[in-house]
Amino acid sequence: MTATKDEFRGAVAALPGGVAVVTTTWRRTVWAMTVSSASSASLEPPLLLFCVHSDARLRDALDEVDTWTVSVLGAGQGPVADWLASPGRPAVDQLARVPHHAASVASGVRLDGAAAWFECRTLALHGAGDHDVVVGEVLVAERGAADAGGLVHLDGRLRDVR
Repeated sequence: MTATKDEFRGAVAALPGGVAVVTTTWRRTVWAMTVSSASSASLEPPLLLFCVHSDARLRDALDEVDTWTVSVLGAGQGPVADWLASPGRPAVDQLARVPHHAASVASGVRLDGAAAWFECRTLALHGAGDHDVVVGEVLVAERGAADAGGLVHLDGRLRDVR
């Protein structure tokens, strides 16, 4: 016996998830996607993971680009999360309205005002139902401002945490 899709969706809504944006540069375009599935996977060696829908544009990029950047969103960055989760948003210049700066060693960019940044190299990709789990070796980890707070997804809503 397996839970139905609706049962699972209803119950998992009670699981708060930190909100982050994953970016990479592919074919001279910066690709970005909001995720609520980023998580530390290992301290030694430092590994970070996130889940991406198997037919997402960013997933296609990960077949050709081996580095990516994660910006952990801070309190007040809900509009950024919403924009980068909007279906049908343009691929070109999707970050034109989002303040950002270059990553130091990985592909992609760092979003300004984030609570933390991770620059990673793909270590493994694992199929998991309709998503893929992307595991990355952390090349750079940096904390943002101490008062940045955080942004979580809970019960279908984005909520600031301070």
